[in-house]
Amino acid sequence: MNKIETGIDGLVLVQPSVFSDARGFFLESFQLERYKSLGITGEFVQDNISKSTKGILRGLHFQIGNMAQGKLCQVISGEVLDVAVDLRVGSPTYGKYFSVLLSGENHKQLFLPAGFAHGFSVQSDEAIFHYKCTQYYSKEHERTILYSDPTLNVDWQIDSPLVSERDAQGLEFKTLEKYFYYQ
Repeated sequence: MNKIETGIDGLVLVQPSVFSDARGFFLESFQLERYKSLGITGEFVQDNISKSTKGILRGLHFQIGNMAQGKLCQVISGEVLDVAVDLRVGSPTYGKYFSVLLSGENHKQLFLPAGFAHGFSVQSDEAIFHYKCTQYYSKEHERTILYSDPTLNVDWQIDSPLVSERDAQGLEFKTLEKYFYYQ
């Protein structure tokens, strides 16, 4: 297992060890002590799985206050461009985003600590996306940043994304600043 630098403090990209043979492969998708050694902390309390088709864009989502979530993300099959936006006021990378291709082939995982917005765009015909959360989902605490926010200028690597009504009505980054996390 290797840690790959992202350039954003606390944001951890993991390349798990994969053991392959003629039968397929085996990998440990999570092991508490090993992941702690990489800086992935917090107790995971909920796992989620979504299935999406090419051109779908989900995000940018985050939860506020004591319901803020850390997430360990991976793709089971297919490919997504995974995006994390630093919402930690005072961070040298505040308002910056990091993106990485996660796939069922490369097995990479991205850990976002609390204080990041998260989203992804599906690059393959279909993708199954899995993520572990350090806090329970709370509709009351959830917020959405507009995926096409001009301040963030995220390159989603898809034309004419298909988004939910909630995501299409996300708020601009600047108007949501009162919800962000102070270090």
